[in-house]
Amino acid sequence: MEEKKITIFDVAEKAGVSKGTVDRVLHNRGEVSRKSAEKVRKAIEELNYEPNLYASLLATRKNRVIACVLPHYTPGEYWEKIHEGFKAGGELSASLNVGTAVFFYDQYDSESFREACRRMIDSKPSGVVLPPLFKNDAMEVAALLKDKEIPYVYVDTKLEDGNYFAYFGMPMYKSGYLCASLLTDRCSASQVDEVLIVRIRRDKSKQSDPTINRRAGFSDFMDANFPDAKLHTLFIDPSDPASIEATMSAFFAEHPHIAYVVMFSSRIHLIAKSLAANPCPGRRVIGFDDLEGNIDAVRQGHVSILITQHTAYQSRLAVSTLTDYILMRKAPANRDCYMHMDILTRLNIENY
Repeated sequence: MEEKKITIFDVAEKAGVSKGTVDRVLHNRGEVSRKSAEKVRKAIEELNYEPNLYASLLATRKNRVIACVLPHYTPGEYWEKIHEGFKAGGELSASLNVGTAVFFYDQYDSESFREACRRMIDSKPSGVVLPPLFKNDAMEVAALLKDKEIPYVYVDTKLEDGNYFAYFGMPMYKSGYLCASLLTDRCSASQVDEVLIVRIRRDKSKQSDPTINRRAGFSDFMDANFPDAKLHTLFIDPSDPASIEATMSAFFAEHPHIAYVVMFSSRIHLIAKSLAANPCPGRRVIGFDDLEGNIDAVRQGHVSILITQHTAYQSRLAVSTLTDYILMRKAPANRDCYMHMDILTRLNIENY
């Protein structure tokens, strides 16, 4: 015998409420008491009820939009991949009557971020995808979204604010720990005497520090296994290639035999030319993320390893997850949806 399909009437009967109350809970519209809403959700769970998504869409013309607050980028940069993933997710959500909108800002200017967030909030989105580059400002935005009951998903990095709907990205601390392990693999304590860490010079307010947890993982591994190694930190300006070469050359002139180099952001390609101009036999260099410039640096032998993920996938998943929640109140199986960490070398990079 064919199993009976559970309907909205069955849910209403089990919960002891009207069909209209069930409908309002499903679509988050109108006033419903907390007690009645809890009864409806419990009935839905116990009956394993799956709403007819397409019928629901035809029954309402309510505008739904998922917003993304995103840094401006130039072609080939990390944020272009995040934008591509957001657009790909948006193409699917559009077929379900859920639109998307992007609010751009200058990633080196906290006021630009705040202004983009103000415009995003004013647009009254149904959900938000948020890379939280500016920690303090992002915390304020997150609190405001919570007050307005707008679900938000972190991508790239996350803040431990306790209220985010989901996170898609690498486990940052573990990725730094893994980086240190790969950098020093099969090395004795005496071999690893100095390590160069290259960082991006960011905003003047020093709010923006997206690799802080990755650095923490790296440092903890080094402290535990190579406590005597000296860690040098060098800051570069991504907008000034000439200054990068000058800064790197000056450092290598003072430390010509430094054999371990790491960059925790997505821009290891920015120092590839300097590494080539200042060679050191057996040098190990590790970077992050599958940008074409980074992949070229691996192919050419300037970078030893990339720790990466399919970058665009995280924002694509963020959109689909929010779409499921907006339309069906379906939450992800896991709140922290960690992307797998892929290890790329010259031996396997062509197949990625």
